[in-house]
Amino acid sequence: MKTQLPLTRRQFGCLALATTALPRAALAMPFQELTWEELIPPGVPYSEIIGEGALDEQNDTWKPIFDENATKLNTALDGASVKLPGYIIPMEIEAEGVTGFILVPYTGACIHVPPPPPNQLVYVTTQTPWPSNKLWDAIWVYGRLNARLQSTEIAEIGYEIVASKIEIYDW
Repeated sequence: MKTQLPLTRRQFGCLALATTALPRAALAMPFQELTWEELIPPGVPYSEIIGEGALDEQNDTWKPIFDENATKLNTALDGASVKLPGYIIPMEIEAEGVTGFILVPYTGACIHVPPPPPNQLVYVTTQTPWPSNKLWDAIWVYGRLNARLQSTEIAEIGYEIVASKIEIYDW
């Protein structure tokens, strides 16, 4: 029968330190870098989510007509920690900056041009306001992605993220 030797203080200290660090390391999940195409469910071609539309001259807005593929979401990404690039369409502005916005895949996507389909729009909220003087910059948004259709006065939106971090997109 083999006898277990007692741990030295040094061994015990190292073991205790490693044990306390392990849960933090397990919780620190890396962010999966996404492309906009990955928000479209597998098997749905991008060409099938773009719809026709008509100009509402009275309100000076474009009213897109999308088929059912435009609202299909990639539910495999629901709950994933992601990093997604894009541009800001401000929705909630405070004195310190923007706290709620729609993340869009290209600059200028708004109600005056055909907006992207719902599965190409992400509603982002943040505790740390994004500075108003940086609204035209391309950004990275980090956070947990939720696949959930919602409607706003601007567009129907397919995803949402509560941002844990936002930074300038470096080319």
